[in-house]
Amino acid sequence: MSAKQPSIVALIPARAGSKRVTDKNIRPLGGHPVMAYTLAAARQSAIFAAIIVSTDSGKYAEIARHYGAEVPFLRPPEFAGDISPDIEWVEYTLQRLRQDGRLFDCFSILRPTSPFRRPDTIQRAWRAFLAQEGVDSLRAVEKCTQHPGKMWVVRGQRMMPLLPFGPPEQPWHSSQYPSLPEVYVQNASLEIAWSRVVFESRTIAGHVLMPFLTKDYEGFDVNHPHDWHLAEQLVRNGQAQLPAIAQIPYRLEEHWQP
Repeated sequence: MSAKQPSIVALIPARAGSKRVTDKNIRPLGGHPVMAYTLAAARQSAIFAAIIVSTDSGKYAEIARHYGAEVPFLRPPEFAGDISPDIEWVEYTLQRLRQDGRLFDCFSILRPTSPFRRPDTIQRAWRAFLAQEGVDSLRAVEKCTQHPGKMWVVRGQRMMPLLPFGPPEQPWHSSQYPSLPEVYVQNASLEIAWSRVVFESRTIAGHVLMPFLTKDYEGFDVNHPHDWHLAEQLVRNGQAQLPAIAQIPYRLEEHWQP
């Protein structure tokens, strides 16, 4: 008899105070607020016991509910600042859910600014996570395009390499990219972790992390104005596919100001 599969809750962070792109979590893309694609992918993946949006905005909560998510409570303002760490809102959300008798073995953070993450992306990550023993969490990564071996720390009129590695005659900063060690950078596509890492160590990742390599545009993150222009172009040209959405479009023109 097979063991019972762990339960998992989707946590979608959608605070309203973005500075680089105003209201980026509900900005229109392909006829819907960008948040809608994350909610659709989460629902269609069919792995989650619940899909919870964490927001400090009643407006955002209304939009989230329109697209089938739960917003059982708003995020307190003290956990919704520009530099508020993820552990604050994740811990608050899981604790509030626990107080309501809703316990989940695992959680997955799915950020709304990754609209090209698809249901099968989430399913693939969940299978990979369950297949590994002894890990605390999984995090989406992709091969970096700007290698840290070629990065510098500047102090006035002097600079020094961020990573002072390689032989003196051939330091990394003076080497070709293909000759450097492969380095991966995290993207905003998804994270999965055991809930115990939050309650036991007050982190969202724990100490033993496994990689999840995203493909194509799965890890594409729309956080700057030029990202939005590129995302719109990718959709227009059919180069990247958005998850299908069953709901009629939310009337953003009444709520969203560019």
